[in-house]
Amino acid sequence: MSNGDVSQGRRRFLIGATSVVGGVGAVGAAVPFVASWNPSAKAEAAGAPVTVNVNKIEPGQQITVEWRGKPVWIIRRTEEMLANIEKLNDAVKDPESESPQQPEYIDGIYRSLKPEFVVLVGLCTHLGCVPSYRPEVAPADLGDNWLGGLFCPCHGSRYDLAGRVYSAQPAPDNLEVPPYRFDDDATLTIGLDPEAA
Repeated sequence: MSNGDVSQGRRRFLIGATSVVGGVGAVGAAVPFVASWNPSAKAEAAGAPVTVNVNKIEPGQQITVEWRGKPVWIIRRTEEMLANIEKLNDAVKDPESESPQQPEYIDGIYRSLKPEFVVLVGLCTHLGCVPSYRPEVAPADLGDNWLGGLFCPCHGSRYDLAGRVYSAQPAPDNLEVPPYRFDDDATLTIGLDPEAA
């Protein structure tokens, strides 16, 4: 083996080793850079939009996500639940949600863009307690007139499955509906209006 062969071998080894180290360094620099594109916990708490796949929610199921430091509920209502909402128009304080408790593009008794899904801030409008999801009809502890809804254990406020507060309750208003939009049939984004699509 001549000196030229040894030098060529070393050169190839050094070029290969340098390339590997450079590649590892590039990946190491790229990972934090790409990760920085995701909103930080601070940005999410300040109101960054939250995207949810609603196809995974079973009929009758409620899920909770966090937006602006608050619990936000998404409930996938069944046909029976929607029919029960209609039966409660005379029992709730503000059946058409005329007080400003939701964006202007949310109207009607279902208080949603699509009747099947309701999106509500999960804080009682009385003192900010978190109500319980009680979808069952006529449970022993809530009485025969209960057609499913949300019950606040702190002071007894009752809401229907559209977040409308019953009459004569400590809570003064319906539950808040945050701004949201459907990006497609399976994806809902909380924190953005439909016009921002």
